[in-house]
Amino acid sequence: MPLPTESYGDSLGLVPESFPDPAQDLPAPEGGGTQEAVLAGGCFWCVEAVYKALDGVLEVTSGYAGGDAETADYRTVCSGRTEHAEVVRVRFDPARISYGTLLKVFFAVAHDPTQLDRQGADIGRQYRSAIFPVDAEQKAVAEAYIAQLDSAGVFGSPIVTTLEPLEAFFEAEDYHQDYAARNPSQPYIAYNTAPKLAKLSKQFGDRLKKA
Repeated sequence: MPLPTESYGDSLGLVPESFPDPAQDLPAPEGGGTQEAVLAGGCFWCVEAVYKALDGVLEVTSGYAGGDAETADYRTVCSGRTEHAEVVRVRFDPARISYGTLLKVFFAVAHDPTQLDRQGADIGRQYRSAIFPVDAEQKAVAEAYIAQLDSAGVFGSPIVTTLEPLEAFFEAEDYHQDYAARNPSQPYIAYNTAPKLAKLSKQFGDRLKKA
């Protein structure tokens, strides 16, 4: 990931009132259990850090989706010549946080969904905005929420987030996991992840894990 000359971690500049809750969401299943969401919003270091802070999120794993096993490694994905996107797999307790809430954080804080095949200085399809629904129900909620946000004019530009089939998730190399927490002073993290975490605390303070 190149070091940007200007942070895009706080580029959205939206106040909480401008960001609606999803009108359509998934209820917590009877009998409990956990669920998963797979999301692509640019560098997985940043997106991972945002979701790890949320109460109800049990585990976040950085990885790759959208391509083949043969090219699911960091060096090859960074070439931009694969179909992979950098993604995070979020395992969560739907009784504590809903899929719709995860999507709200995705659009409001985790990244800028109006940037096509890039996030700030990170350029290429591997940094695209995408949702990989694990089932038809997740796909319906994501489609409805994107339409809702576009209809409300929340962003000044159209949302370019794609919905793509989740054929496989490939876990990224060990050194990518929990990267922001292990490297808080790294310049890329300071420029991009820290502002997102500050925005998350401001807009979703009641959703954060207790220290």
